[in-house]
Amino acid sequence: MQITLEAVEKVMELTGADYSKAKEALLKAEGDVDEAVKLITPEEKSDDRVKETVDKIKAKVKEGNVDKVQISKDGEIVLSLPVNLGIIGGIVGLAAAPWAFIAATIATLGFGCRIEIIKKDGTTDEII
Repeated sequence: MQITLEAVEKVMELTGADYSKAKEALLKAEGDVDEAVKLITPEEKSDDRVKETVDKIKAKVKEGNVDKVQISKDGEIVLSLPVNLGIIGGIVGLAAAPWAFIAATIATLGFGCRIEIIKKDGTTDEII
């Protein structure tokens, strides 16, 4: 198994680890970047990052002009939530559902995912 420089750099970027720690984690994880990140990042720190990310999304939505929140991994969209889903969810009694979906998606996919806020004018803001 060969560990690429790109994989090591990705683990370093996602965890803040140095080169040797990132490479060691990749070797243990057999080259899987997400698994290597999990080996380096303690569970509570990971939970804090999920909460911090969801808080950033909520702040952007509060600012207004947001059409949807989109989460993708490896160039493939895995979750796309229209902002008005929160309003619909509130009517049915599931007001927290959109944030729960976002947090669950981030936690499940790890931090190799990309989160974007799609505005009504078509522009995007990248959260992570």
